[in-house]
Amino acid sequence: MSFGQRLQEIRDGFERPFWVANVSEIFERLSYYGAFSSLAVYLQEKLNFSTEQTGTLTGIFGGMVWFLAIFGGAIADKLGFRRALSMAYLILAAAYFLIGSIGASWLAPVRAAVPLSLFVGCILILPALGIALVKPSVVGTTARASKENVRSIGYSIYYTMVNIGGTAGPFVADWAHTHFGLERVFRISALSVFAMFFFVLFFFRDPRKPGDVPPPSLIQVARNFRAVLWPPRFLIFLLIFTGYWIVFWQQYTSLPGFIHSYVNADAHVELILITDAAVVVCLTFVVNYLARKIPPFHAVILGTVISAASWLILSFWPTVLGAIFSIAVLALGEIIQQPPYYAYISRLAPPGQQGTYMGFAFLPIGIGSLIGGWFGGLVMHRFGEVARHPERAWWTISGVGFATAILLLIYDRIVKPSEQQAPS
Repeated sequence: MSFGQRLQEIRDGFERPFWVANVSEIFERLSYYGAFSSLAVYLQEKLNFSTEQTGTLTGIFGGMVWFLAIFGGAIADKLGFRRALSMAYLILAAAYFLIGSIGASWLAPVRAAVPLSLFVGCILILPALGIALVKPSVVGTTARASKENVRSIGYSIYYTMVNIGGTAGPFVADWAHTHFGLERVFRISALSVFAMFFFVLFFFRDPRKPGDVPPPSLIQVARNFRAVLWPPRFLIFLLIFTGYWIVFWQQYTSLPGFIHSYVNADAHVELILITDAAVVVCLTFVVNYLARKIPPFHAVILGTVISAASWLILSFWPTVLGAIFSIAVLALGEIIQQPPYYAYISRLAPPGQQGTYMGFAFLPIGIGSLIGGWFGGLVMHRFGEVARHPERAWWTISGVGFATAILLLIYDRIVKPSEQQAPS
């Protein structure tokens, strides 16, 4: 097939809801990563939380988002993607505004009435309620509004859109932080997703296909959950893959404090964190083309190994440039494993259950953030503040990634689900 024919195939292969949903994803990710890139510094330097508390709270922020996506997927199947997305963007606008208002005078009575860590923890859960609806809705739309012959490309486009927003978010956060203060970072995030509420309302329609089944009843939703959970082969894979995300999320939970404490107190952490998304945007299509003949499950294992090795660079080269190179290699592993991962899981979903299955696809991301935030804070405290060898924390973090790759390899050899043979 010529390049022109392939380009025409791509043009004809996606319906309008695909493009509307994925454009909205850019701004949702801009808001999320803008907030996330500033959150650790905000908690530690503005609200005076300790290293361990900061790790735990940032882990809650990231983890609950992805954990609740399991239920968000089922809700999206029931409500329809248009209503789910509209509701999600309203929730997100309010949530980010509240995060930026934690220190505001009008919240002083609440701060005085409850412990600050409990108060902040509850507020940090709020964005999860919105994003839990956004992610399965966008990924489900990508599955339903893409023809079979371009579906894998659709997931590459989706992942590129995610990382365009991921690149812009930290950049906007750094600009807002520098000129207006940390609180305004979260206000800008709120404004971005509020605009997406109107965008979805006016331009998005639920993708429909001939033979579509009606929205599932509550009983059917429960059955869908049971089908995912038992037999547990798929769930075991998701739990093992949690280790990858424990390694990945350290760039947001542990790296900002590490840089300011042990590398350069004046470094612009938000700009450093642009590296991951920028590398993904620039290299996704090239790397996926070069890796197109690798079986999907093997691509997941290879990406895990590369991402695990990335933090060894920083451990031996603890500089700002070393951090940038570490994140770049981390992103390379991410590129290799993510599109095959989503395409593999999308093909497991029976008709009418795309939201549920794609919701469960985010389970490792959520658990990885919840555990990773706590784990990163623990090892940074142990090796940095106690042992005075902070670089050794990165050895431990990389070890988690290598152990994950070994477990995935064992899983592939022993369990061998027949679905793994599905084409990428």
